[in-house]
Amino acid sequence: MNITEFMNQKFPGLELEPPLFYNWDVAIRFELGVDYRKTDGENSVYINNVYIRAITLFKTLHLPEDEIFMVVNVNDFGNRKVFSHRLKVFSKYIKEKHVLYKLQQVTIPYGFPEDVEEEKYKTHRFSLKCKTSDIKYISLLKAICNHDMGFKPSISYDVFFINTTKETIFRVYDDRGSDLLASSPDKISHIYEQYNGWILDYDRELIDEVFK
Repeated sequence: MNITEFMNQKFPGLELEPPLFYNWDVAIRFELGVDYRKTDGENSVYINNVYIRAITLFKTLHLPEDEIFMVVNVNDFGNRKVFSHRLKVFSKYIKEKHVLYKLQQVTIPYGFPEDVEEEKYKTHRFSLKCKTSDIKYISLLKAICNHDMGFKPSISYDVFFINTTKETIFRVYDDRGSDLLASSPDKISHIYEQYNGWILDYDRELIDEVFK
C-alpha cells in the first residue's frame, strides 16, 4: 500500500500540513517545552526535557519493526535548491543508504495560497517507506526541536511519521509541542492514559471528550 492509499483509507480528507491537531477528531496535543526562560541555552534543563519528552513519545508509539512513512514537506519559494535539501534531511537521518532508493517526491500546491502568489510558491513532498529501526530518530527529533531555539543542527521543515502498523501520525512541530493522530481512539488510548500529564492544558477539554 502506498501513502496515498493509506491516507485515503485511514485518514480520509486529512491534509499533511499544520495544524494537524485541529484537522482531525482523534488527536492529542502534547506539551514538550515547560518553564522556558530567555536565558536557557543549548545544554539547559529546558531543552533537555524537551528532547526527553519527544523521544519518549516516539519510542512508545513506534516499535522497531513498525512500517513507517517518513514524510517531509519542503516549501519552494522559487529560490531553494530543494533536491540538495532533500538529500540532507534523508541521508543524514536514515541509517542504511540503500533504503533511500525508496524515496519518492511529488509537487503539491503551497499550503497557504492566500499568503502568496500561488503560481510562484509550491511544496515538494518527499516520502520514504521504511521501518522505525531505519531512522536515526533521536538525532532527528532533536534537530526538529532545535529549530525555533536557534540551536544546531536544526530542521525547519514539517516532518511527519505515519505509522501504517499502528495507524497513527506523529509530528513534533518545535520545542513547544507535538501532535498525535490516530484512525480511532483505541489506537492511542494507552498513550492518552500513560502520558496524560504531558497533554497541553489549553486543548485538554477537547482531548478528554474523545477518550472519555
